[in-house]
Amino acid sequence: MKKGMRNEEVSGLCLELSLLLHAGVTLGDALTLLAEESQGERRGLLEAMAREVDGGNGLAAAMETAGGFPAYVRGLVAVGERSGRTEEALAALSRYYEERFRMSRRIRGALLYPAVMLGLMLVVIGVLLVKVLPIFDDVYASLGGRLTGLAGGLLSLGRWLDGIMPVLWGLLALAALLLLGFGLSEAFRERALALWRGRYGDRGISRMMTTAQVARALSMGMVSGLPLEESLSLAAKIVEEVPAASQRCLGCRTMLENGASLGRALRDSGLLPAAQCRLLELAQRGGSGDEAMSRIAEDLSQECDMALEEKVSRVEPALVLTCSVLVGLILLSVMLPLTHIMSAIG
Repeated sequence: MKKGMRNEEVSGLCLELSLLLHAGVTLGDALTLLAEESQGERRGLLEAMAREVDGGNGLAAAMETAGGFPAYVRGLVAVGERSGRTEEALAALSRYYEERFRMSRRIRGALLYPAVMLGLMLVVIGVLLVKVLPIFDDVYASLGGRLTGLAGGLLSLGRWLDGIMPVLWGLLALAALLLLGFGLSEAFRERALALWRGRYGDRGISRMMTTAQVARALSMGMVSGLPLEESLSLAAKIVEEVPAASQRCLGCRTMLENGASLGRALRDSGLLPAAQCRLLELAQRGGSGDEAMSRIAEDLSQECDMALEEKVSRVEPALVLTCSVLVGLILLSVMLPLTHIMSAIG
């Protein structure tokens, strides 16, 4: 199965597997049972995974062979399998992707109205520039005046846009095709996202999300008693789509191998914020480093969600303000000269 799974599908499957494992069902039997209750592509996916597991492979290897699972899912399952905590890893993944699904739904709902409004406002501005301003220019010409200053510049812009209208329609059609391909073609979407992550995936909120993923992987490894160096190697594989983050994981592992403490290695490598590193150092001295790392992972995830929601909440008022100012400037640049002319005539 090459089609990527949606967040809600990943969350549901991980939850079902964790519940069956908790009930004492073996992994192969759990996959077979879920396959019997499924249809279509999901059934084929689970049957293929069941065959892989029955053949002696682990769940992470079965996910890799089947395809469609995000790298974070495969990596965290691998951490759980290496430490004997597959059930806990699946439960954590279920919660994580349920949160991602809810966040995505909130973002879509928050951005839909501003996007529609922006499109309508751009249409209004385009009509004003291309159709309305030339009419006012003719009126001014009949009264012995002409549009100057800002109004004249906008009139020139409108005429230029009118002249390249076929090109604009072509660009709009191309943009529509790209959006359609992004939504329908998994291969195209993966290539586009991989290109974006490679260039911009280590900035802003994207970096916060990557840091939270690394912290969650380290938390799972520490709770399970996995060696820190091995946990960092697995974390590097989880974020391999973001080369800079993967290099930070490997750099932190090198520092640990050279004798640095975990808190110092995480801080000097830039893998975690300095405040969280100090908290981890203090917790390790008290023998509760694994609990502290779990808390750090949860805090980083919450900070990432809050930052994302804050940015989305700023989009609508920014669009409203920008479009209102543009329309107001266009109308004022047209009406003020007309007012002066009518005053002179009167």
